[in-house]
Amino acid sequence: MSPPRRAALTALLIAGLAAPAPRAAAAAAAEADQAANALAHEILKQLVEINTTDSVGNVTTAAEAMAQRFRDAGFPAADIAVLGFNERKKNLVVRLRGTAKHRPVLLIGHLDVVEARREDWSTDPFKLIEKDGYFYGRGTQDMKDGDAIMATTLLRMKHERFRPSRDIILALTADEEGGCCNGVDWLIRNHRELIDAQFVLNHDGHSVRSEHGVPKAFELGDTEKVYGDYQLTVTNRGGHSSQPRPDNAIYELAAGLLALEKFRFPFELNNVTRGYFERMAAEATGQEAADYRGILTDPPDGQALERLMQIPTVAGILHTTCVATRLEGGHANNALPQRATANVNCRILPGHSLEEVRQQLIEVLDDAQITVRYVADNGEISDRAPDRRGYPPPPLDGIAIDRDDERAHGRDERVGVASFYAGNTFFYRYLRSITAR
Repeated sequence: MSPPRRAALTALLIAGLAAPAPRAAAAAAAEADQAANALAHEILKQLVEINTTDSVGNVTTAAEAMAQRFRDAGFPAADIAVLGFNERKKNLVVRLRGTAKHRPVLLIGHLDVVEARREDWSTDPFKLIEKDGYFYGRGTQDMKDGDAIMATTLLRMKHERFRPSRDIILALTADEEGGCCNGVDWLIRNHRELIDAQFVLNHDGHSVRSEHGVPKAFELGDTEKVYGDYQLTVTNRGGHSSQPRPDNAIYELAAGLLALEKFRFPFELNNVTRGYFERMAAEATGQEAADYRGILTDPPDGQALERLMQIPTVAGILHTTCVATRLEGGHANNALPQRATANVNCRILPGHSLEEVRQQLIEVLDDAQITVRYVADNGEISDRAPDRRGYPPPPLDGIAIDRDDERAHGRDERVGVASFYAGNTFFYRYLRSITAR
């Protein structure tokens, strides 16, 4: 055989031997993804079925359950901490050690969930139910899905003996949805050294926008609304229900709430939201695209604005919102109410203060008998709202949610099975990519 033919045959043999390698690597990666998805499902089920509501739940039970998984995976005891001053509301902090080439990254999430009443749901909110391509259960959107994915990612990295270029810290906390004082604020005040990091990734939000299950956009937040609760109160002398008077505390409060319902805070764009709608105008089609372009003009197109205000996920970006969320009134069935209260929850555009909004509520209600007071995270009520501007970073994750299927805090909360698994794979690959260098 001539040297040229021998060289050609050798090259073919080498190519033939090498060809299966990429396929083998892809098969191995797919197998690893599948195993990670099984683990994420297992953890999600475990977390959903631990009641972590503020009223009767126990966040510490969930934190300890996750801590045990990390111990079983070989994380040193010194890198696992379950801590907090409330016995049923402790936080978990875990550290995956890296090379320390860079300062740490902090992954943050919360283990507590909003209240859920069995009688309101089609399924038991504290059982993970798989049905029609969805996982149902309290926390499947907010945010035990993200907790499960972040925990799975660190466990997978440990199993693969991956050593990141920086420590990866996971903090799963209490008191984000209800209560106060035991969560991330407590960690900052008492154990800042455990969570000190160069930057933070917040898995709470669902970055992938989809329509009918098909991903359409990956949205990154660059600013965030300010959260504020206000207590509206009417009091009077009450009396016997057989002798009704015009100054009924419940009616007076109800009239104020009706005035608030009809009020709309002004439309406003900042640099971030203007850029967002410019991009949405390019991505969307038909009337929706035209409406996005319409609100970018000066002055904005009023009809376009009205149409977009009918889309809840869009309307919240366009203006500050305040909505009544709780009511309480009266002290006996046969007595005129001496007191009626309502909680109004506001999400305030950047650049506006909590006190500014409190004053705006007073103006809208236009009734000196209705007091408007600020409710702090710890439940304390004050006549003046504080200047509070510091907030966790906006969310980043890979879970796709249809904008008309946002069920966080609502009945029959759910996440798509395929979406959950895709988000699990995305977050692992993303975190590994940014910590490999």
